[in-house]
Amino acid sequence: MEQSVKVWFYLKKNEANEEGRCPVMARLTVGNTASVFSMKLTAPVSLWTSGRAQGKSAEAGRINRQLDEVRASVLSIYRERSAIRNDITADDIKHRLLGMNDGQETLLCYFRSFIEHFAQRVNINRTVGTLNSYRIVYKRLSGFLQQKYRLADISFTALDKSFIDKYDLYLRTECHLALGTIRLQTTRLRTVVGHAIAEGIITTDPFAGYESESPRPKRRYLTRTELERLMTTPLDTPQRYLVRDLFLFSCFTGISYGDMCRLTKENLVVSETGSAWIKSERTKTHIAFDVPLLELPMRILDKYRGIAPEGKLLPMYGNTTLNRALKRIASICGIEKRLVFHCGRHTYATEITLSQGVPLETVSKMLGHTRIDTTQIYAKVTDDKIGADTQNLDKKLAERFSIAL
Repeated sequence: MEQSVKVWFYLKKNEANEEGRCPVMARLTVGNTASVFSMKLTAPVSLWTSGRAQGKSAEAGRINRQLDEVRASVLSIYRERSAIRNDITADDIKHRLLGMNDGQETLLCYFRSFIEHFAQRVNINRTVGTLNSYRIVYKRLSGFLQQKYRLADISFTALDKSFIDKYDLYLRTECHLALGTIRLQTTRLRTVVGHAIAEGIITTDPFAGYESESPRPKRRYLTRTELERLMTTPLDTPQRYLVRDLFLFSCFTGISYGDMCRLTKENLVVSETGSAWIKSERTKTHIAFDVPLLELPMRILDKYRGIAPEGKLLPMYGNTTLNRALKRIASICGIEKRLVFHCGRHTYATEITLSQGVPLETVSKMLGHTRIDTTQIYAKVTDDKIGADTQNLDKKLAERFSIAL
């Protein structure tokens, strides 16, 4: 329910100086609450009538402009905060107003500064992909403020858990984002807010008590039959053959898209026994990984040797281009799964390694996982697959064999 908001200006005449000037005070009322504060300016008693400076003098104009600015700021602050909370008091607005006048930071302004500093560290200890992720969050947050609050920005002091909850709901219902994407978006915002807390800009954490809903991990991978279809089905363009080969390289090495983009000749190492290895580190975690190359990825490297620029091992497309092409390739090959490039890494973990008896610890090291718990998710998928395959086998055997008991 909207409350009445009024600002009345008056002179504190008992503190008049020798020149007949008095401090200007403001009385702010919001609903049934009231608060008083100094305007930090003085006005002659001779100019003052009915809460304003009278006349057309330059001084009267200057005083009235300051009064009008404060009144407009009060109404703006009330609109901003009442969009988030219902129990706004006069003191709330006064504290916010005085804080604003002291140069208090706002969320999007601080976010822009955060992005600028982050960009300076790209290719040092930050990645372009993460930078772009923060830019997307900033754009969505700006849209959220415009659509829900009709604000171009908002003060840090106006943030609380209800604001975060509303932003979460906005991402779900207005942006139609998946749970994993929502978790990433809110985590990025939490990081920015965390920096503001560390710098003393705000003292309370608006994320306190908030937990983003975790999506149930789904590791989509190709079965042996689907891999064979992908490897043997004729395609119609050279581009699709290249996309297929890049995807198969990931399927048989477990190397992610981002890490494949960074592979150079220096990452291709031949051991003393003559076997070829890829030795690198994860872009995401900076954890080293070593992958022995099977015959198929070696053939793919030989096929595209010398084609990629700047000493890269493979000529990579953008991730969006790859995923779009993979959907078409899956259709051509009769694969009904929604195929994206990261499925290759999942296929390596499940179908190529774990289901063939490679130990969990070995797979974890080859994938460059920071925790073996992450690898165990693939082990669970493999167990489910074994269970399903066993049930299918049981049905087939029951159809072919019977015994009288």
